[in-house]
Amino acid sequence: MKSRRSLLLVQNGTMRKLILIVLLLPTSLFAQEGLRNLIDSFRADVGILRRATVPLTEARDERLKAFYRTTLEQLQGLDFARLPHDAQVDYVLLRNHAETALRQIDIDRAKLNEEAEYLPFMNTILNMELARKRLDPVDAPKRARELNDLSYAINSLREAVEAGRRPSKTLANRIVGTLQTLRGVLRSWYTFYDGYDPIVTWWCAEPYRACDTAIEGYINYLRTRVIAADNRTIIGDPIGRTALLSELQSEMIPYTPEELVQIANREFAWCEAEMIKASREMGFGDDWKAALENVKNDHVEPGKQPEIIRFLALEAIEYLEKHDLVTIPALAKETWRMEMMTPQQQLVSPFFLGGETIQVSFPTSTMSHEAKEMSMRGNNIHFARATVHHELIPGHHLQGFMAQRFRNYRSLFSTPFFGEGWALYWEMLLWDHGFQKSPENRVGMLFWRMHRCARIIFSLGFHLGTMTPQECIDFLVDRVGHERANAEAEVRRSFAGNYGPLYQAAYLLGGLQLREIHRQLVQSGQMTNKEFHDAILRLGSIPVDMIRVSLTNAPLTRDYRSNWRFYPGI
Repeated sequence: MKSRRSLLLVQNGTMRKLILIVLLLPTSLFAQEGLRNLIDSFRADVGILRRATVPLTEARDERLKAFYRTTLEQLQGLDFARLPHDAQVDYVLLRNHAETALRQIDIDRAKLNEEAEYLPFMNTILNMELARKRLDPVDAPKRARELNDLSYAINSLREAVEAGRRPSKTLANRIVGTLQTLRGVLRSWYTFYDGYDPIVTWWCAEPYRACDTAIEGYINYLRTRVIAADNRTIIGDPIGRTALLSELQSEMIPYTPEELVQIANREFAWCEAEMIKASREMGFGDDWKAALENVKNDHVEPGKQPEIIRFLALEAIEYLEKHDLVTIPALAKETWRMEMMTPQQQLVSPFFLGGETIQVSFPTSTMSHEAKEMSMRGNNIHFARATVHHELIPGHHLQGFMAQRFRNYRSLFSTPFFGEGWALYWEMLLWDHGFQKSPENRVGMLFWRMHRCARIIFSLGFHLGTMTPQECIDFLVDRVGHERANAEAEVRRSFAGNYGPLYQAAYLLGGLQLREIHRQLVQSGQMTNKEFHDAILRLGSIPVDMIRVSLTNAPLTRDYRSNWRFYPGI
């Protein structure tokens, strides 16, 4: 065992004593801790750099690029071969994260350049805030003139757009987001001086209000006249094939978008075949959609939904422990909670959401009659059989509980391919173990697996430019059997900008990745189910290929790129 020597200086009043301490600790431990410290520092440094710089500016881009390059240089300076395997995993994760961040800066700047024609005044606002951040002396009369000119320029630009220089709906939607950021930057600039600097306040109060009003008017015009947005309009921003390939590279998935659609279609065909089997048992022959309609109508009465959710949650926990599938800490069983979703939330999330608290979707008295019926049908007993354990235990609640206690520093690398893939994997595993009790249960569980196949097809189709939002909605209704309002909410949620472009595809693909590792390690007899699942929960939310590498101790290089083809036959 190698050792390191450390000198500890102890000061007692005016006396200094030099104490030599020999720490007999392995070098590998220092290396592992060093990587963890570097990751923690990286996350803290990125946070403070973002707070200290001005959004949308090239200055922020260049400062962050310099930081990411420095991080990559630091990693390059490490002796990769002498790192323990777990530290090598951390190395690859941080390198991949920094490289992805560098690519994303250029992608975001290219998008902003597309908006430049409609935002010629942007740099005026950004430069004012940059000067404030530097604490430059402010020339109040000059700033007042700039603000005054700016309000006229914005109003004139809006008139020009009205006269025919209209952007597309997609571009207009993106411009609105940028305008909201610019409005916040301008507010930050003015608030700093307002009331504290009487000269700036005297000169700039009215010009600032005029400028803020002009930006607000421009936003409202784009929303109402160009985007024509209402509660049902869905405007997304397809990123294109090149950006999708970049996203897949960052997730360590060596497939093209077209290959992933092939995987989804193959899984969809399996689901349809199983649906027909269950439909025949229910007496509907090959008309599985009729069987699905029958299942949808098996819902509880108003007020009874929390009761069925509690029953299904406890049933899943009992099943897991009876079959010794995973360790469930007593505190995790004790502390999950339940809340009901508002009607407004259900417009975007028509089904359950979860984690430590399961958020239950069910109609309220204020909903229209049609909305009530669709919500009850879309959250029936048999659909809930899969969603409850997906959201709670062994799904997101258990996953989050363990992530806070093991390798929490890896939260920087959080990915939906593990986050959502883990919960979806359990839907497949419990199916394989016979958790479903009836053909109606099977139909309910199959609906969700078909839904996840459809998510891959419609989300990648949208970003490849081969499907419109309306075609995505129709696909969910016609091929999966969604209620139309629920399909609209699902597509709206997918493309609203709150999720990454691969998020919806990540459920099934991440689940399939974990299922393949299960085949390699559990079905081969190398690990038990409990050993396998407990080990995964202690690795953190990382790309699934890194879970495979960790569990199999697969060799790594400093420039490792995934070539793991986890789905046979594609």
